[in-house]
Amino acid sequence: MEENHLQAEDLQHKVIPIHMDANFFFERAVRSLDRLHYDKALKYFRKAVEYEPENPVNHCNMAGILSEMGDYEGSNAVLADILEHVDASMTECYFYMANNYANMENFEEAEQVLIKYLEEDPAGQFLDEAEEMMELFQYELERPVKLNRIRSREGMVEHEDARALMEEGKFSQAAELLEQIVQEHPDFLAARNNLALAYYYMGLFHKAKTTIGEVLELEQGNIHGLCNLAIFYQHEGDTTSLNPLLELLEITVPFHQEHVFKLATTMGILGRHESAYGHFRRLLKDEEVNGDPSLYHYTAVAAFNSGRYKEAERYWRQVKKLDPASDIPRFYLTQLEELDLSGAQRLELSYHYHLPFEEQLKRWEQDETELCEEIKINPLIRSSFFWALRYGDKGTKLQVIRALGWIADEEVKETLEAFLKEPDEPAELKDEALRVLQEMGVGGSAQAILEVSASSASIIAETQAAYEYHGGDSFQAVVDQALKHMGAKADREQKNHLQNLWAQFLGKLHPDTPMIRQTEGWSAALEYLTAKQHGSPLTYQEVAQRYGVSVSTVSRYVKRIDSVCSLKDEKDDIFRPFTENI
Repeated sequence: MEENHLQAEDLQHKVIPIHMDANFFFERAVRSLDRLHYDKALKYFRKAVEYEPENPVNHCNMAGILSEMGDYEGSNAVLADILEHVDASMTECYFYMANNYANMENFEEAEQVLIKYLEEDPAGQFLDEAEEMMELFQYELERPVKLNRIRSREGMVEHEDARALMEEGKFSQAAELLEQIVQEHPDFLAARNNLALAYYYMGLFHKAKTTIGEVLELEQGNIHGLCNLAIFYQHEGDTTSLNPLLELLEITVPFHQEHVFKLATTMGILGRHESAYGHFRRLLKDEEVNGDPSLYHYTAVAAFNSGRYKEAERYWRQVKKLDPASDIPRFYLTQLEELDLSGAQRLELSYHYHLPFEEQLKRWEQDETELCEEIKINPLIRSSFFWALRYGDKGTKLQVIRALGWIADEEVKETLEAFLKEPDEPAELKDEALRVLQEMGVGGSAQAILEVSASSASIIAETQAAYEYHGGDSFQAVVDQALKHMGAKADREQKNHLQNLWAQFLGKLHPDTPMIRQTEGWSAALEYLTAKQHGSPLTYQEVAQRYGVSVSTVSRYVKRIDSVCSLKDEKDDIFRPFTENI
């Protein structure tokens, strides 16, 4: 008896408890749907709603099952409840309701809610289907549909133009157009998301993050916004903010194909390859996209990065069948054969559907004509060039500068001119950038930029000499204190700007540099000016409170730095004049 009791206790310790939450029931509901067990799926979705009543996706899934089962009135009751009590911004519910009314042949009611959808939905996700439905209603009601406007089409043509520019890798031109669209249509979230991405690809991370913040203020659960924000957090190394957001994304199972793809690629970029693999496989089950070679490549990469090498090989072989002219599957299959798979888990592949950047450079060195053609048709290559020019090592930057000479368009001109202004870049690289610009016919203006940059470098050198005078520790303390207060919320670009501004200020005054009696006031002024330069909404009151000084002190030091450095004369379009009321 005692022996049996001990065995039972041992067994009890081996039992793994089931953690029941909304995600647990959601997964079972999806499994039941795959097997066409609608009753079970409905039961599980109802349990998911009980655990997360504030999550509109669970309610929507329940409404979808009811509609599949023919209970259109029950489905509409759930959809109406979502709009009234859960999330009024889920305007797609009106479209689902129109479908249900149409299935009940109640075309008058269907027309009313369809008009509501078209006039209130900012994204236009079901625009094509809605237009087909309008044709049906016009036939059934024997009159035109009474529609005043289609909200999602406001700014749509310009948005498509901006997207085309981004696909061509012309990010600065796309950003300019998207800024105009957002100004005219503030609630056009797709335009805001694309604007954030354009900033990101241009290296303007602070502006990108600010723009995503605006998206999430307007729609807290915007999948594209949340995914983009997670990538920005990773770029900054802000794990404190990233980890809870990752936990949220891990348990998110989007309903729409576009959202599934966005989440899959995001999880891959963030290194959550198991999650990415699951989402990509789910997409492959959709008949509309399962012939896309790039999707099979993404799934292969996710499989490889999560240690599923046989599956990765199988998916790349499918890519080879679907895209026989491409070198991409052949390259990765060859690499897979040559790798020591026992240690391959330490190697992490990129999700982009092109050859690795180093491999491309190697091939382009042998055939520059191929480089020229590939750059013109593949915007990701252009993007990777701009990225490498900002963050690559010296050798890579040199190769990229030479390669950019083959593109030789307006964006390359702007990029290389901005590169000449960077104070920390080696003279050898700047000389090469100047040579490329001269070949493009803009050598005169580029030479002037380089001379100004050299002058700035001279000022910084003089400032370093000034630090050796009595009080030099105080000069450095001003910068150190400002950087400490800025912390993780400021990116590298902002921190460099702050240090250069202080160096410029001291350099212009040298040898008559000021006596630093109160580092806090000077530090506060530097942070305020840097924030304004980068378009951040920082006020005198906020910065004064943070540094423990008065508003008048901050104002006085701001005006002092401003008068010496002539900041108001700068032509940077993201600078804001210092006209704040105090």
